[in-house]
Amino acid sequence: MHTMKTTREKVLTTIKLHPKSTILEIAQQVDINAISVRHHLTNLQAEGLITAEEERHGVGRPRLVYSLTDRGMENFPSRYFHLVNSLMDQIKKTLPEKDINSIFHNMAEKLTSDYEPMLTKMNMEQRLELLKTILNNEGFDVEWEQQGQQCCIKEISCPYFKIGNNHPEVCLFDKSIISNILDIPMNKISRQDRDEDLCTYTIDLADQK
Repeated sequence: MHTMKTTREKVLTTIKLHPKSTILEIAQQVDINAISVRHHLTNLQAEGLITAEEERHGVGRPRLVYSLTDRGMENFPSRYFHLVNSLMDQIKKTLPEKDINSIFHNMAEKLTSDYEPMLTKMNMEQRLELLKTILNNEGFDVEWEQQGQQCCIKEISCPYFKIGNNHPEVCLFDKSIISNILDIPMNKISRQDRDEDLCTYTIDLADQK
């Protein structure tokens, strides 16, 4: 079913098709006034979907031009998503569940093995900061909070959230990274789905001495 695009979607689409567009260029493409465009751009930038940079154009002050961030690009269907989705369908038809789980555990093990020597010298807070850095490098955006004997790791963005809709097994990748870096068994890490298909991981630290 075809649906009309909102102004917000039109602005995003225009920036996708014409990277480094100015406010006036976007206003012309979307056919709304520049003040309305500026309002949408402010919101989109606050959500991390677009980025602004200064561009010189002859004499005078530089102008601001806008492009999509990686997170902004995730708003659009892409070929890689359809490919990975199909691959996961075929893998699940071919391999038993335990073998599929092992694939994601092994991917996490390979990623985190280089950090093992330094982990023995780290306390929990240092491990959590390292975990945040590692996940950020993998395209996640996370924040963590420790309250007493409980720690909450909340995803702000996830590079695999579209795939995870159909194949929740992919969440074993980031869950395994958390397990390896914090040295906490998988069964001590509980996962809850949130709005926008993001995950929150809760860890009980009471018996992790």
